Amino acid sequence: MRVIELLTSRLPPKWRERVREYLVLMRMDRPVGALLLLWPTWWGLWAAAKDFPPIGLLVIFTLGVFVMRAAGCVINDYADHGWLDANVERTRGRPMAAGRVSRKEALLLFAGLLALAFVLVLFTNTLTIQLSFAGAALAAIYPFTKRWTHLAQVVLGAAFGWSIPMAFAAVTGEVPALGWLLFLANVLFSTIYDTEYAMVDRAEDIRVGAKSTAILFGDADRPIIGVLMATFLLAMLFVGQRLDLAWPYWLGLATSAGLFGWQQWLIRGRGRAECFAAFRNNNAVGCVLWLGLMLALAVA
Repeated sequence: MRVIELLTSRLPPKWRERVREYLVLMRMDRPVGALLLLWPTWWGLWAAAKDFPPIGLLVIFTLGVFVMRAAGCVINDYADHGWLDANVERTRGRPMAAGRVSRKEALLLFAGLLALAFVLVLFTNTLTIQLSFAGAALAAIYPFTKRWTHLAQVVLGAAFGWSIPMAFAAVTGEVPALGWLLFLANVLFSTIYDTEYAMVDRAEDIRVGAKSTAILFGDADRPIIGVLMATFLLAMLFVGQRLDLAWPYWLGLATSAGLFGWQQWLIRGRGRAECFAAFRNNNAVGCVLWLGLMLALAVA
């Protein structure tokens, strides 16, 4: 929020509050969500290049992460502001739920962000541009899935992970089996952390009628999350084997397993604050895996 206040302080007073609301709507005050999208994108870029990726593509995809995450937050609040966010304690202060940003403003902002993301993609190749349409569709569809399926977190994983096949397409001109393996691993990773996130609001979601994997799993949430964690680590082990990575990657993978153990300890009592802390801890999981991958490729 201090950064947002600094960015808007130089604007004319009549624009200052409006721009501030738009930035909050895009969750620019909460960067952890963007980082959870950034790490898998960087996994894809480094794995596709098998080295430091081309600097132009690194800039394009990194900017694209923040733009698409912002777009996803805007359309999510558009979908949820009336029936869900306004009835949940943690979210009722969001700009749309509180009535500070209109539906029309949100749609225009969403369209503008998608247009900006598409401009970035135009600097890649034909296959990446084609894949970008599926990515945009997933980002637009996800917020509405929680109305009719408990597997909305899986759809989020596909939306968040779509940058991986796009990264392979941009670097190599194709999406090999390794790219799809890494994509599926990220679907598991996203389902893990978004289930922990959904555990925070589970009681209120049940009351309102929203669906989530946290509700679907019920009392079996911790063991099922544990199975998902083990499957994700196994998938990332296969990634390391296919790339024939050196010891830094395996150290990163072992550290990730330890962080998952810490998350299981945090959520043992299913407290709201502890589940939210476990969710945030996945930023460290994504980071150490990227560091391990980057260093392993550097020393190869």
